[in-house]
Amino acid sequence: MKNDPADEATTRYAYKASLVGAAHQFELTSEGLSWRIGGKSGLWPYAAISGIRLSYRPVSMQSRRFRADLDGAGLQHSLGRIVLLSTSWQTSVLMAPQDRDYRAFVVALHRRMAEAGSNAVLTGGLKPRVYLAALVLLALVAVAMAGLLVRAVVTGELAGILFLLGFAALFGWQVGGFVRRNRPQTYTFDHLPEALLP
Repeated sequence: MKNDPADEATTRYAYKASLVGAAHQFELTSEGLSWRIGGKSGLWPYAAISGIRLSYRPVSMQSRRFRADLDGAGLQHSLGRIVLLSTSWQTSVLMAPQDRDYRAFVVALHRRMAEAGSNAVLTGGLKPRVYLAALVLLALVAVAMAGLLVRAVVTGELAGILFLLGFAALFGWQVGGFVRRNRPQTYTFDHLPEALLP
């Protein structure tokens, strides 16, 4: 019987984490998650994956980049963690999004783990301490911007006022989106967090 191409697309995924080096290749098999990273390869049974953390991780070359960290600390003779990224390096100036393939693979992985009776810890966003530090930093920047804006208004610097308002809007849009998407959370195999998937 011939494999359905749509099914194959959800069971295989590859990306280049850097411009130099081999692609990271993954496949969902009946035995588990098969991976090949550089010269290393292995197989993680679905029930043995101890945790997944989904997050939103934009970079300067790609503002829509998502990440999945798979924890396999309990597996012997293996990597301790596998990272899946939703983008792949194409050239020195191009990082291509792979939104559809990444999403399909992550959803299929969760489905296979649920079918295997996995007890993995499913979390999303940043770790709570990192998230709190980001909120504190965001608040400090907001206070500093407000202080500069008040000073610009008092001194009548129209150019300064316009610059600060524009910068605040851009900063709020970029950083605010990052903080909003990466709110610490737990989720279930049935309800993956939409904000952390392309």
